Amino acid sequence: MRPGAPIHFRLIAQALQYRGALALSVFVLFGASVLTVATPALIGYAVDTGLAITSVTKDGVSSQVAEGNVRTLVWASVLVMIAAGFRGAFVYGQTYLSEAISQRIAYDFRNMLYDRLQRLSYAYHDKAEVGEIMSRATADVEGVRLFVSLGVIRALYVIVLISISYGLMLATNLKVGLIAVAFVPVIGLQASITAIRLRPVWLRVQEVQGELATVLQENLTGQRVVKAFSRARYEQEKFDRKVEELFVHSYGTAKFQAFNEPFMVALWLLSTAVVFWTGTIEIQHGRMTVGDLVAFQIYLSLLQVPVRAIGFIVNITARSHSSGARLFEILDAVSPVQDAEGVQPLRPGPGEVVFENVSFGYDPARPVIRGINIVAKPGETIALLGPTGSGKSTIVNLLPRFYDVTAGRILIDGQDVRDVTAESLRADIGIVQQDVFLFAATIRENIAYGRSGATDQEIEDAAKAARLHDFIVSQPDGYETWVGERGATLSGGQRQRTAIARTLLMDPRILVFDDSTAAVDMRTEHQIQEALRELMRGRTTFVIAQRLRTVKEADQVLVMRNGEIVERGRHEELLALNGFYRQIYDLELRDQEEAAAAETEAEAARVAEAGGA
Repeated sequence: MRPGAPIHFRLIAQALQYRGALALSVFVLFGASVLTVATPALIGYAVDTGLAITSVTKDGVSSQVAEGNVRTLVWASVLVMIAAGFRGAFVYGQTYLSEAISQRIAYDFRNMLYDRLQRLSYAYHDKAEVGEIMSRATADVEGVRLFVSLGVIRALYVIVLISISYGLMLATNLKVGLIAVAFVPVIGLQASITAIRLRPVWLRVQEVQGELATVLQENLTGQRVVKAFSRARYEQEKFDRKVEELFVHSYGTAKFQAFNEPFMVALWLLSTAVVFWTGTIEIQHGRMTVGDLVAFQIYLSLLQVPVRAIGFIVNITARSHSSGARLFEILDAVSPVQDAEGVQPLRPGPGEVVFENVSFGYDPARPVIRGINIVAKPGETIALLGPTGSGKSTIVNLLPRFYDVTAGRILIDGQDVRDVTAESLRADIGIVQQDVFLFAATIRENIAYGRSGATDQEIEDAAKAARLHDFIVSQPDGYETWVGERGATLSGGQRQRTAIARTLLMDPRILVFDDSTAAVDMRTEHQIQEALRELMRGRTTFVIAQRLRTVKEADQVLVMRNGEIVERGRHEELLALNGFYRQIYDLELRDQEEAAAAETEAEAARVAEAGGA
């Protein structure tokens, strides 16, 4: 059903995908309802025929004499037991089918949610909170599941049972039946008021659950920072505030339900008393039999559970509206980066990249980069240099279409990146980020992540090229060594080289990586640089440069400032211009050059000293 339709209509439309199971569920539901109401009718018949009671007056004294048919009573009892047995089977079937359908719908929603999240662009994930999304994938999906199981199928059962029961009461005695039915609108009004009042409260409860999940997720993933800055008390207080808010709102719904359900029960008890009193008067006037009144009382007794369930069903329905709205908010989200109709995969090519007058802004009114023109020939290395916020990361994020340009175009071997499938585009662009993300899996699985069908030999070759193989085979479990969450069991250099091996295995024609190795020691940096040199060989490479060695080896250095390329050329050419690049060099890169020179001199002295010895 299209976005914008009422939430409950869309949830029911989702359930209608399982028409066969729903039809069977409705069948057993009607069967259970008919057999449920048949029991009071049979008991009433047994009382009137099997236990026929008449009044006899003798010597001025009135007495009750049973003149019933024992055989009829026995048959009625047998029929009641048979009806009860079949009713149990039908109720079991209805419960099983409703649960099966609701679980299947929950399965579908989780898959749709996950699939949608995979397809949404960086622009969505930049703003989304992980804890909030987790809450929607768990608590909100469960709210929708309960609506299908209890708010739709169970509600239908309740409606059918109440309708048939009151219909038989009206057919038996119109006056007493109307008195019993008169309580139904009151119950319906109370249920409606409850739904209206609970809907916004449940929405806030679910929002707070999402916020609580976000606080918990941030605390768990940021434990090193929390402990390093001794902020455990602050984090505890932040968590306590959310727990308190959740308690207050949840307690509010509990108080309202604490009034609602007893009110429903009170209405039922009142209807039972009024029906009994009125029925007794009707018997005295000969317009109703004792069996009819017994049947009426049993009807009302059987309706006690359905009547009490109305409040629960209303609560589930109100909650499901909030859950469904939060789920459809993600499912209806439109990604600004989408494959156009009829696009083809990226054709093979040498890897030429061209930026033609490219501009982009996360907010169209405020561009982050403007008028970017780059021609990267196959196999060239393009170094992007500039202060924080100058637009370096934005340029490399536009290349694999994590975002779409707002002006101009990007070409790979003559094809506009918007005219090819995003999957094929990203398969040909290898990315090694500064903040390397590894999954909680084995080293083998992490290396093969971008190419699941890779052979063991291919994985090992990639690890050797990334200067990681020797470390891996030194571990007791080798390539089956388990990597903790986010690669916590590996050092920074090992994580970086694992990411390089992962990219090497993909064999992309274009490479993008962040050159920051400031957090590792000199030996590790040397190993990473060797691995990167292997990775970059023959590939068109874009580097967010932060090391002088990378800048010197680049075929083009693009100097960024305020979203524009202000200088371009090779290292020596830019130094000769004595412009903005020279300022960056003096402030940031000269120290690296002097340190490298000092290290070279020290190494030469060690060699000379060893030779003299």
